Amino acid sequence: MITRRVFVVGCAAATSACGFHPVYGTVSAGAGQARLAEVYVGLIPNRPGQLLRQALQARLEGSSADTPKRYSLSVGFAESVQGLNVQADNSTTRNRDISTATWSLHLVDNPAATLASGTARSLDGYNILDEQFFYATLEQEETQRRQAEALANQIALALGVYFDRTAGAKAPG
Repeated sequence: MITRRVFVVGCAAATSACGFHPVYGTVSAGAGQARLAEVYVGLIPNRPGQLLRQALQARLEGSSADTPKRYSLSVGFAESVQGLNVQADNSTTRNRDISTATWSLHLVDNPAATLASGTARSLDGYNILDEQFFYATLEQEETQRRQAEALANQIALALGVYFDRTAGAKAPG
């Protein structure tokens, strides 16, 4: 039992010595976290885009939805579906869903200047059971929801890193 405690303390000391610290979340309530709440997420068309926007808002705003918005996040969303396991009658038994979100962060006051940008990508899939179209629709919707969550996590992490790196610098504007 003592060895486990020594190991945990040693790991904590080692990671803090190399500069490791949480970027966002409940553990880090620093300047980067506060600036995430200042990001307005623009509209994203279609149902998967709406799911992505909701997931981003949940991660960025958290419990402080009333924070004034200084930044604007523009997101372009694309989705493609590939049929896998092609049968003799050209039907497929599995679909691969690939979602890509390209994003850019701007100041609300100066939308022409891009502060940060990037691309997030998610890959997921679902089975198609013979004669089970309702099931396939539900599986597709759940896949879109999982991908929206994964893309939102990637974008929020990238924004957190950006804000963490620029926390010491004077905020533009």
